[in-house]
Amino acid sequence: MKKHLILFCFITAVIFFGCGKGKVSVTLAGSTAFQPFAEKIADEYMKANPNITITVQGGGSAVGIQSANSGAAQIGMADLVKLPDEAKELTSTIVAQDGIAVIVNPKNKIENLSTEQLRDVFNGKINNWKEIGGGDEPITVVSREAGSGTRSSFEKIVTGIKLVDKAVIQNSNGTIRETVANDENSIGYISHGILNEKVKGLKIDNVECTTESIIANNYKLVRPIFLLTKGTPAGEVKKFIDYILTDEIQLMIKKDGLLPAK
Repeated sequence: MKKHLILFCFITAVIFFGCGKGKVSVTLAGSTAFQPFAEKIADEYMKANPNITITVQGGGSAVGIQSANSGAAQIGMADLVKLPDEAKELTSTIVAQDGIAVIVNPKNKIENLSTEQLRDVFNGKINNWKEIGGGDEPITVVSREAGSGTRSSFEKIVTGIKLVDKAVIQNSNGTIRETVANDENSIGYISHGILNEKVKGLKIDNVECTTESIIANNYKLVRPIFLLTKGTPAGEVKKFIDYILTDEIQLMIKKDGLLPAK
């Protein structure tokens, strides 16, 4: 009888406490620009903390703010020049800076656009590449959906954009990159952190979107990456945010294409 009681207590303890794995869970949601970086950081964190499960979801900055407000995620991710009123009750922490690269297909001979030309392209005032020194081909404008932090920041910095009706709308930085990579006449914008050889980043006002030009404040399409929490971060949420701000992870962020928080 005593052995049975001990066994029952042991089984109950295992069920209640688990096997020591995954008993604490932290969820992040929001910015698709920061999502791949957050996923990589989460993997590193979980290797060092096997009892913690970090789940990273996208959806865009608006989703990040909504998720943090509703409690659907303990941490919301937002990449915005300025946080909206909906985020005023949330605690915000800047964990990185990110440039917005304007991209075209590598076969496009255009190398530079002025801010005015960029505005006119996305407004539809300029609709053929020949008007700005390219080939005689119609321009395919590719943009993020409403609620995207990248779109909001792009439009706020460039100013005066009323997106052309026939724009192709994509729901992530990654899908914009792939769309432009597969369409020789397209133009879009993505996080500087996910630029690769599939697309070509344009100079804006003769300034290239590079880490060096962003740090020197020469490239103007730049926005911060916010992590948002309901109330002051505490417990495992605080530990994870603090981990992102360590010198080691800030250096990793820089190597991967974003800029450190400071």
